[in-house]
Amino acid sequence: MQTKPFRIGTRGSPLALAQAHETRDRLMAAHGLPSEMFEIVVLSTMGDRITDRSLSEIGGKGLFTQELEDMLLSGGLDFAVHSSKDMPTKLPNGLFLSAYLPREDARDAFVGRTAAKLMDLPQGATIGSSSLRRQALIKRLRPDINVITYRGLVDTRLRKLAEGQVDATLLAFAGLKRLGKDNVPTELLDPETFPPAPAQGAICIESRIGDDRINGLLEAVNDARTHEAVTCERAFLATLDGSCRTPIAGYAVSDGDTIRFSGMVLTPDGSQHFRVSTEGNASDAERLGAKAGDDIRIDAGPDFFSSWT
Repeated sequence: MQTKPFRIGTRGSPLALAQAHETRDRLMAAHGLPSEMFEIVVLSTMGDRITDRSLSEIGGKGLFTQELEDMLLSGGLDFAVHSSKDMPTKLPNGLFLSAYLPREDARDAFVGRTAAKLMDLPQGATIGSSSLRRQALIKRLRPDINVITYRGLVDTRLRKLAEGQVDATLLAFAGLKRLGKDNVPTELLDPETFPPAPAQGAICIESRIGDDRINGLLEAVNDARTHEAVTCERAFLATLDGSCRTPIAGYAVSDGDTIRFSGMVLTPDGSQHFRVSTEGNASDAERLGAKAGDDIRIDAGPDFFSSWT
């Protein structure tokens, strides 16, 4: 019988802590355990400490996970809670994504200061965003827009917006909802024209392969439809060697036995893009995502991807 608290690893941002607490609360409810049986262990990652440069400049998504994964591998944590979209497609040997909580709204939220909608911004307006996907999609829809790198915690970005440093910014609606800031967006962007990042809106739990005691605990909170959808999206990303240097969007919906996926790749300036759509059996989610990646790579041609390698 477990006598020591389960150790949950997380980053220290308000959003990361909200996600860790949601995970703890769901595990408490699923297993009838008191809060004392869970210890939330906060670690600072390099991605948290370096906020003046884009992720593509300093090494990519793994900067938000390495410290947590190192402690997980050493046994200092029982499992770690992450934003799924922050996870590299290749994980350290011995670790895997064992569970996903039910997915929140995956859409991007536009927060405008000088206009309420992206398409209503004045000519030559400035948007702050560090995401290459968002930058490329903005430029695809509004080539006149000036996009500047804009990192930091949610409250930091909103403060910079209020101070007039930019005319607008984009944030994941899921994160705003988890922080109780549902009223902040001035527009929710249509996934058809502004598709989200693969795995956006989903909280994942990372644990050790073969740790049956912990993985059995986590299985009770795994949402099968989210697991299938994000598995499909991550397979698409992995096939394209997706990183923070690649403007890639992908969104899957698992509904009963069927999964539907659509993906997009863009040039960084948004001037070219290619789309792919597919559907199939939800149990085949990983293969469908990988095939969609292969198909879009063939459609776009090798020259399209040459700048990404």
